Amino acid sequence: MQEHPLRQPLHNEIHARPFERLPAPCLISHMAFLADAAQQAQAHLHLCRLLEEQHLALPAATSSFCSSQIGPLRLRWERHGEFVSYTFIRPGLSQEPGEWFAEGAAQQLSRAWREAIPGELLCAIHVAVLPELDAAADWPSLELERVVDADALVGSEVADRQARVYTDLRIHADGFARFVVVGRDISARRRGRMAQRLLEIETYRLLALLALPVARAVGPQLARFEAELAHLMDAIRSSDAQRDRQSLDELSQLASAVEGLYARHHARFTAAAAYYDLVGRRIQDLHEQPFGGLQTMGQFMDRRLSPAMQTCAHTARRLQGLSERISRCSNLLRTRVEVQMQQQNRELLASMSRRQYLQLRLQQTVEGLSVAAITYYASSLVGHLFGAARPWLHVDPELAQGLSIPLLGLLVWLGLRRAHRHLAGAEPG
Repeated sequence: MQEHPLRQPLHNEIHARPFERLPAPCLISHMAFLADAAQQAQAHLHLCRLLEEQHLALPAATSSFCSSQIGPLRLRWERHGEFVSYTFIRPGLSQEPGEWFAEGAAQQLSRAWREAIPGELLCAIHVAVLPELDAAADWPSLELERVVDADALVGSEVADRQARVYTDLRIHADGFARFVVVGRDISARRRGRMAQRLLEIETYRLLALLALPVARAVGPQLARFEAELAHLMDAIRSSDAQRDRQSLDELSQLASAVEGLYARHHARFTAAAAYYDLVGRRIQDLHEQPFGGLQTMGQFMDRRLSPAMQTCAHTARRLQGLSERISRCSNLLRTRVEVQMQQQNRELLASMSRRQYLQLRLQQTVEGLSVAAITYYASSLVGHLFGAARPWLHVDPELAQGLSIPLLGLLVWLGLRRAHRHLAGAEPG
């Protein structure tokens, strides 16, 4: 059987980024860097240099995922559309809560390599996975105030109430946000899926919020453009035909400015909506349940993230609506100008028709005069002819000239009529 060339890549796509098997306890450090195409290529080379020093297999140049074991440290590298992420997993965790996050999981790698990672750091998270509890054990009392802000504590039971997650969603002095996870009778694979969802929630949340500063900056410009459009509409409604061309030029300039704004920021707003949808999906996958009167992550996102995303969505709709209104106004004004031009063309054609009619009448008058002139000259020739032949014909030249005038006039008139019919029947061009 002939196989489609994309069958294998498409089939393997669902296995492109498998979840890690997480031991308990362990510390996870996750960083996401905004990177364009050139920086992503540099990030791949940067990763390859590290793996080459450790004599490990190198990922292909087109690879978007790599997972390698560097001594006790597990390194997970992912390349996405506009960012590159690094996840470091280190087994073991201090028994003192104050020391859970004292040293990140990536500390075993050289500081020079970490500081040379290409791109701009957007997301940085520490996840402390506490020792696994027995199935019948009660939930322990944790001294969370030593590692997170108790006033901003967010927590929920996840994984069908088999685990608890705590966080304050704040950036601490080390530049990282912090999550604490404690589970009860959870497999390493399920623990890895749960941790990956937590990392993606925080990463996608920040990526979605990249559109919020754009929305705030675009808002005043949209207000100014909307005011200009309203002013132009009032001018179009009250102006005469002489100003329509100027109004159309002004409207074209406004349309150019709005379309430029739309082209620069539409992708950002679209990406924000996609990231926000991913945040909601990952929260649903956690199967959160409230406990202890704490606010769940889903409730926190609904209260804090949703208004920001609504602002971005409203700005995107406002920008698109303004573009559509300008387009409708331009079409209306362009139609009005075209109607005016057609009216002017009709008036011009009517004027040309009147001039042609006058020229025709003048030509007919001239033709009448030309018949008389030709007849006069022809009769003069007849008079001269009979004057020269008088000795032989014995006819008075003046009498012959006078008698020839009606006949010559009729012949000249018939000749002109025949010429008119010939020209009228000839095809133009």
